[in-house]
Amino acid sequence: MKKLEKKVSIITGAGSGMGKAIALLFASEGSKLIATDIDQKRLDALKTEINAQGGEVTTLLANMAKEEDIEKMIDLAVSTYGTLDILINNAGIMDHFAPVGDLDNTMWEKVMKINVEGPFKAMRSALKIFLAKGSGVIVNTSSLGGLNGARAGAAYTASKHAVIGLTKNTGYMYAKSGIRCNAIAPGAVNTNIGDTIDFSKITPLINERIMTGLALNPRTGEPSEIAKVALFLACDDSSFVNATVVTVDGGWSAY
Repeated sequence: MKKLEKKVSIITGAGSGMGKAIALLFASEGSKLIATDIDQKRLDALKTEINAQGGEVTTLLANMAKEEDIEKMIDLAVSTYGTLDILINNAGIMDHFAPVGDLDNTMWEKVMKINVEGPFKAMRSALKIFLAKGSGVIVNTSSLGGLNGARAGAAYTASKHAVIGLTKNTGYMYAKSGIRCNAIAPGAVNTNIGDTIDFSKITPLINERIMTGLALNPRTGEPSEIAKVALFLACDDSSFVNATVVTVDGGWSAY
C-alpha cells in the first residue's frame, strides 16, 4: 500500500522547488492534492506532470498573504475531496539579507505576512477539520534561518524562528487530539527562492558577516531530498515524531 493512500493534502508554494517535489512525491504515494502557488503557469505544468503519472490534483492560484485565498484552499479541499488530512506550509519568500538597522517596514511586513501569518492562518483553519475528525498532520517549512542567526537577514530569520515556535506550540497543544505538527529546517537547496532576493542590496557588512558563513556549506541540496523528509513526517512512519524540527542541511549547521 502506498504511504499516503486515501489521504488529502494541501501543499502551498507547489509550483516549483521543494513544493513541486513534495507534490510529485505525495501524488506518487497516493495522496489527492490541493496544490497552490502564485504562478498559474507553474501550476498548470505541475498538473500536467501529476496527471501523466496517474495522480490526482486540483490547483489553485493563491497568495498566502491573503486570508481569503487561504480560506479558499481549505474550503476547496473539503468541497473537492470531502476532507483534509495533511497540510504542508511550504510557500515563503526571502529578504535581502538586511540587518535590523537597514530593514524597512515594507520588507519586514511582506516577509512576516507570507512566512508567518500565512502558515498560522492555514494551520488555524485546518485545525478545525483535524479536531473534528480526531487526526491530522501539519508540516511547516522553516529553515536553518529559524535555528541560527546568520543564514539570512533579520526579517527572514525572525519569520522562520516564528514558524518553529508555532510548530512546537501546535504539536504540543494538540498532541492528545491525534494531531501532529513538525517542521523541516532545510539548508541551502536548489530552488528559485533566490529570485526574491535583490542582490544589489548586499552591503559590505552582509558580505563580511553572512556571506563568509555561506561558504562553509558542504553542498546544495535538491528539492527531492527535502520532499522525502516531508513524506516521512506526513505519513505514519513518523507517528511518534511531534512538535520538533528536522534539520536537513548536509551537515552545514554542525560546524
